[in-house]
Amino acid sequence: MPYFFTMSRERQIYKVTIAGGLVNIVLLVLKFAAGIIAGSAAMIADAIHSLSDFLTDIIVLVFVSLSGKPADEDHAYGHGKFETLATTFIGISLLIVAGGIIHDGVHKIIMWSHGTTLTQPGALAFVAAILSIATKELTYHYTIHYGKKLNSPSLCANAWHHRSDAFSSISTALGIGGAIALGDKWAVLDPIAAIVAGGFVAVMALRLLKNGIDELLERSLPDEIKNEITDIIAEFPDVSEPHHLRTRRIGSNYAIEIHIRMDGRKTLEEAHNRTTEIEKRLKKRFGNNTIITIHTEPTRQHNSLQ
Repeated sequence: MPYFFTMSRERQIYKVTIAGGLVNIVLLVLKFAAGIIAGSAAMIADAIHSLSDFLTDIIVLVFVSLSGKPADEDHAYGHGKFETLATTFIGISLLIVAGGIIHDGVHKIIMWSHGTTLTQPGALAFVAAILSIATKELTYHYTIHYGKKLNSPSLCANAWHHRSDAFSSISTALGIGGAIALGDKWAVLDPIAAIVAGGFVAVMALRLLKNGIDELLERSLPDEIKNEITDIIAEFPDVSEPHHLRTRRIGSNYAIEIHIRMDGRKTLEEAHNRTTEIEKRLKKRFGNNTIITIHTEPTRQHNSLQ
């Protein structure tokens, strides 16, 4: 078995995040250098985006370490919410970056509309943008693959951060390429490209913020997951009427609370054994760290006979 797949979940997340971080460092230096040398506002904005990528890599490393700690007296349900908090911070940082990029682009367009001559970007900025697109898209696919495999919200969020950088670089490449091909009069395409890039970043940020806030506010799991839970319980013939289902996500884990009915003539030991089997079946499907609480009630028919 490959070494990667024998590592703990936390170490695997570290490895993927560090790989992305190294890519971000290289691109950060390349983009800033290309933006300054080629005189491209769009490329410098893209470089700032890569800087935010690097900072969120650090956030992921710190918060995943905290979320991996076992449950303790102060955190009976574990520390999974730290990973959710990391996802939210990534969304906030992306939104701030998007606002800065858009503000700078709008400012340059206003200056251009008042007669200020904008500098035509050089070819080096265009080459850097193309390299960024290819590199960040590959990094996205690498990170999202393991984010889904490891069921890590923060890793998936970081993957989308990588892709938003690729999208940003696409608009940057179009703007820089257009400004170079059409001449000085069209240098305004450079800040326009920066604004479009900022728009892509803002959309990604709002998506991540929504997911993170939903989890922090204890939003229930999707209906398809809840239906799957009740379907699994329905496979047990002596169990009926699953109700009062409550679900939520704690980092990468699920928490499930549900009431079920069984024949009231069963012994306490029989009822306990059956609920244990249900818990094992649910954990087999949703992970060993799933938190499950099952409340058992007698069937209504048996109640009416009492």
